[in-house]
Amino acid sequence: MASSKKLLKNNSVRVKNAAVPTVNQHAPAAQHPLVVHLQAFLTNAFNLTENLKQPQLLLALSGGLDSCVLLHLLSALNKSGTLPFESHALHVHHGLSANADDWFDFCVAQCAKLNVPLQIVQVKVDKNSGLGIEAAARQLRYQALFNYRFEANGEVADYIVTAHHQDDQAETLLLQLFRGSGVKGLAAMAAVDKPRRLLRPLLDVSRQTLHDYAMQHNIDWCEDESNIDTKYERNFVRHDVLSMLETRAPAVKSVLARTASHLAEASDLLDSLAEMDAKPLIIETGHENSLCLQGLSALDIPRTKNVLRWWFSKNHLAMPNTEQLNEIVDQLLNAKPDANVCLELSSFSASHLTLRRYQQRAYLCREQTTQPFDMVWNGEASLSLPNGGQLEFKQVIGEGLAVKFGMTKLRVTNRDGGERFKPNVLRPTRTLKHLLQEANMPPWQREHLPLIYWQDTLACVPGIGIAHELQATEGEQGIMVYWQDSPKEPQ
Repeated sequence: MASSKKLLKNNSVRVKNAAVPTVNQHAPAAQHPLVVHLQAFLTNAFNLTENLKQPQLLLALSGGLDSCVLLHLLSALNKSGTLPFESHALHVHHGLSANADDWFDFCVAQCAKLNVPLQIVQVKVDKNSGLGIEAAARQLRYQALFNYRFEANGEVADYIVTAHHQDDQAETLLLQLFRGSGVKGLAAMAAVDKPRRLLRPLLDVSRQTLHDYAMQHNIDWCEDESNIDTKYERNFVRHDVLSMLETRAPAVKSVLARTASHLAEASDLLDSLAEMDAKPLIIETGHENSLCLQGLSALDIPRTKNVLRWWFSKNHLAMPNTEQLNEIVDQLLNAKPDANVCLELSSFSASHLTLRRYQQRAYLCREQTTQPFDMVWNGEASLSLPNGGQLEFKQVIGEGLAVKFGMTKLRVTNRDGGERFKPNVLRPTRTLKHLLQEANMPPWQREHLPLIYWQDTLACVPGIGIAHELQATEGEQGIMVYWQDSPKEPQ
């Protein structure tokens, strides 16, 4: 272990502001003001999600002071029985420090002591990624948290909980100012980030308060030796910039955190405006996420950028910088009509999205493998395809494939080329290629399009229609087939 609470006690930083009331030294853990604070926070957060009887929480556990205190707080609240939830922890082993194995062992021991299930994910940080070691490690850490699935049920966590506190919020605001960030960046971290399932219950709690709690309850923790190295931006802000500011304004951390809160309100208003502007431009179905460029070009440039930022955030994408966003706007609105626009965007998940343009629409697409497949549908509600897509089959009345023909087995395969199809009895049989072009299906979707055959007849082409002779008539039972061309990110 690199160091312990004793080291921190001897080198603690005075913080005047404390968001939590004075502690009764003899109060039970479950009645401690921090536990009460956590209970109120989680209760409000859980109320935002319907039909969530016993949420599964996944704590990002580094082994440092902040996450160890939050581990203890969650355990105390869980044991009190006042709020039902499951608490799990995940430790990301970056391997960047010589003490990384010790932190791993420490986290295992702490979780075993509190009877909290712990999972370990080992990652390798690319030091030459261009992001910098801090950013690259952070990206891998979030990817591990967002993508982790519990072994018991294969599900992702309902919420990911991090131990970011008031001091972190102040540091983040200053760092974003140094980078010239806009309103969304200056809003720093949200206490509840519903789209990404993130909860930060300690954002209004000072680090000093967490330190005091750890000392009172004899909580051990590890100290990352890199935290004192001011060559890293955050450490420079923490040890040099903020400490200097505190000599003139002792409450500067709480003030900066409050400023971030005000900016978060302004950011919410911009998101509301973007949603209003985007509503007539966005189409989201099971197989596409696209935006009308003709309507987008009617907006002025600031509102255009605001819509794009909102759209990217909605799809869990890392926000492009000013130069990148200007390039995206130019490529989408000013490139030649036949230009092949294909831009890769960084994501908070393991997979990235590609921004493409086709027929005056912009599309966000996930990369898929292209491989031949030949499968049989035997009545399942859904069928996963080898290229990552999925078919859904629903029983309906008066439309779809007529059940009376014996639709118990259907062959599902990809295109060979040259197929002909007639979904409309009043129109002639035409090539499938022509029908797909007529439907304005983007070329990259056509490559992965599954075809459904009944016996030797092309019976259904998702997004195009049903063979006219096999369509269910009014009052008849039918089967509708829906295609999702790529897997969605967990919500």
